[in-house]
Amino acid sequence: AAAAALGLLPLGKTQSPESLLDIAARKVAEKWPFQRVEERFERIPEPVQRRIVYWSFPRSEREICMYSSFNTGAEDPTAVPGGAG
Repeated sequence: AAAAALGLLPLGKTQSPESLLDIAARKVAEKWPFQRVEERFERIPEPVQRRIVYWSFPRSEREICMYSSFNTGAEDPTAVPGGAG
């Protein structure tokens, strides 16, 4: 109520802190590919795996577009060895 009165939160909305699981999973996903995590640790609890995978995917529309339009250059004949040059 005090935070809403100070204008920090919209009226009628409360904010709950991010869980320790989400914070840790997000940090892991930012630093290591999930495959490396799986190879490194023998047992990873299922809820932890799910959150790491969740945070491994891009969040913004711009990043999603960037990764979905990734081009290896194979369509460019000059990029293929022995192609027209």
